[in-house]
Amino acid sequence: MEILVVTAAIIKNEGRFLIAQRKRGSHQEMKWEFPGGKVEKGEGPEACLMREIKEELGISIKVGDIFDVVSHIYEDRQVILLCYLCSLEGGQPACIDCEDWKWVAPGEMKEYDFAPADIPVVNKLVGK
Repeated sequence: MEILVVTAAIIKNEGRFLIAQRKRGSHQEMKWEFPGGKVEKGEGPEACLMREIKEELGISIKVGDIFDVVSHIYEDRQVILLCYLCSLEGGQPACIDCEDWKWVAPGEMKEYDFAPADIPVVNKLVGK
């Protein structure tokens, strides 16, 4: 079974968090998630997160402290999800490599169909 180390950005702005919808045809297609992506060989998780957010949404972020670490086993892979608290540094989100994006208050998160690996993070945010 493949093990992937993946990063996720918990970007808070004015009491809301940025979530993104996975593209059609991708693993967990059309599910919502905290944006991020796979750590590439020789890349640190913080650098990965800044690169992925720029590629997916066209924005710059500042990566802060780790918020949560989730291990989730899908049918064909295990994902180790490193979730970092982040702040928006520049730009306006755009759907570059995602289906959609939204700023969502914690109380609204249960209305979205999140990827299974992201659900523990949603629960932790909602519980705060």
